[in-house]
Amino acid sequence: MSTQVFTLPDLGEGLTEAELVRWLVAAGDPIAVDAPIAEIETAKSMVEVPSPFGGVVRALHGDEGSTIVVGAPLISVDDLTPADPPAAGPAVAPTGGSTAPDSQDPAALAYRAEERAGSGNVLIGYGTSAVAPSRRRRGARSPVAAHALSAAPSPAAAPASGRPGPHPESRPAVQSPIVRQLARSRGMDLATLVGTGPGGLITRRDVATAAARPSDTATAPSARPTPTAPAAAATVPDSAPAGPVDGDPIAGAATAGGVPDRRTGLPIRDRVPLRGMRQTIAATLSRSRTEIPEATTWVDVDATELVEMRAAWSEKGSAPSILAMIARFVVAGLARFPELNARVDTEAGEIQLLDGVNLGIAAQTDRGLVVPAVRNAHRLGMRGLHEEIRRLTTAARQGRASAAELSTGSFTLNNYGVLGVDGSVAIINHPEVAILGVGRIIPRPWVVDGQLAVRRIGQLSLVFDHRVCDGGTAGGFLRFIADLIEQPTAALAEL
Repeated sequence: MSTQVFTLPDLGEGLTEAELVRWLVAAGDPIAVDAPIAEIETAKSMVEVPSPFGGVVRALHGDEGSTIVVGAPLISVDDLTPADPPAAGPAVAPTGGSTAPDSQDPAALAYRAEERAGSGNVLIGYGTSAVAPSRRRRGARSPVAAHALSAAPSPAAAPASGRPGPHPESRPAVQSPIVRQLARSRGMDLATLVGTGPGGLITRRDVATAAARPSDTATAPSARPTPTAPAAAATVPDSAPAGPVDGDPIAGAATAGGVPDRRTGLPIRDRVPLRGMRQTIAATLSRSRTEIPEATTWVDVDATELVEMRAAWSEKGSAPSILAMIARFVVAGLARFPELNARVDTEAGEIQLLDGVNLGIAAQTDRGLVVPAVRNAHRLGMRGLHEEIRRLTTAARQGRASAAELSTGSFTLNNYGVLGVDGSVAIINHPEVAILGVGRIIPRPWVVDGQLAVRRIGQLSLVFDHRVCDGGTAGGFLRFIADLIEQPTAALAEL
């Protein structure tokens, strides 16, 4: 029995650490390759981490709520397969069945060989394998049965030393399509590799090891490195602050921090770590306020006809949301005023106008405000925008939105009316140059044709980067959107 240590892999997007939200396994649990073992929250989103190893969980490295850096130990797994299989002997049948017919199946042996070697690099949030489960991966097998099956001798197995390489006339010893795909993505010729699996089988670890070596050593057999856990790699979790004692805020503050606030002299009641997504939000908003000379303009709009139009559509069937309808107007407005769909490159000293719109939709979640983007929103109609906005906001609130969806917006639409407020001066989502806010739409007195009437009134506010345009452009864009909202029938005829 050997123990393998899985370290937190590269998270991509320049991320170097993640918060361990919740363990999905415990010590002593049997796990399979690609089984999810933990939920982690990065600065972008919350994802599940799959295990590249199969076996029994030996130890969990880190407590829930702690921060784990990339490369630090995450989990240790005991491999149930003996290091030296017996030379002969029949395989033990799985519990409640007969001898497994695939115990000598080359495909089954290939899979188990890859499972013992590990499945290679882990792509956070997507698992390590895109192959659908097959008869070779049987979740119902007990650890004892899996042990017995993996201990079955292989007639094609080569001695530990002097393994023969693949014959020039034959295809490389590869059973897994994932190995072939990995080799193609790295521009490698499988015929130049010598595998470390049974009978010279080439595994994912062989491809990854060969890719990391200089080209002149690519044909040498790859050896499995023994992972070592650095003594101080795992971070120590923050101590959980205690709450007030018997309703006494002073006693609770003393337990939480023990030191009063220097400026006010008041006891510190609690300490909330600024990390993960909250830290990213703080950094982005601070940079926006520091770098962008912003200005704000707003207007009240009569949305009565828009509300009535949607109600009429709803009576005939499904109808897009008011937000999706306004989103379509925003896309049309950005086509007319492209300065607001741009980037400012201070190093190049230029304003870069973007061709197309990735419309960000601000969404309030339990972990903070995030902005998933509707990619290529300029190609969608109202109903298409409605479906995509609903999908993205749901994924964001569940912590399932991808890093790409949360970081590719070109302009942001913020519906703060759902919070029950009329208006707001928002902060531009850096590096964008503008953000449009929509307040709640409620009945108010309004003058129509010289007569006082009760109408559905809402407020639009536009915060823009004064470097890219002046008030004329910003006001023109805002008035354009307001006119479309107030006269939606005419607007739909032109869009």
